Amino acid sequence: MYHFTDENEIAIFDIIGAAMEVHSELKSGLLEAVYAEAMTIELDNRGVEFESEVNLPIYYKGALMQKQYRMDIVCRDVVVELKAVDELLPEHRLQLFNYLRLTQKPFGILINFGESSLHFEKYFYDQNTNEIMFYKKYKELLPKNI
Repeated sequence: MYHFTDENEIAIFDIIGAAMEVHSELKSGLLEAVYAEAMTIELDNRGVEFESEVNLPIYYKGALMQKQYRMDIVCRDVVVELKAVDELLPEHRLQLFNYLRLTQKPFGILINFGESSLHFEKYFYDQNTNEIMFYKKYKELLPKNI
């Protein structure tokens, strides 16, 4: 299992805090691209190191494909997928899960700005088992001294 670090916990806290501020300021009803840009501004303002619109190459039978995924935000070992929809659907979660499996990053946050209240879901990817679980469940599996 992945070794838990304070840096990733801080990154998750910073990302969710930035999302709360963005949603508080802009409310719901705008395009995803607007929230994505606002998130980059807010993360910059908070001094958080991150990358936005990160290309993720895709391979088919060893051949690099021309089509690539583009991840919204990557901060340390955390992949952030942003949405601005009425409600999150299974395909939104699967998109994040694919990013986690392809990058081997252990943490993912799915954030939806489209609801009247900010909605987010935190996930953990265990590359040893290829299993993705809710972050809370992952934290429950950690030894108590961590």
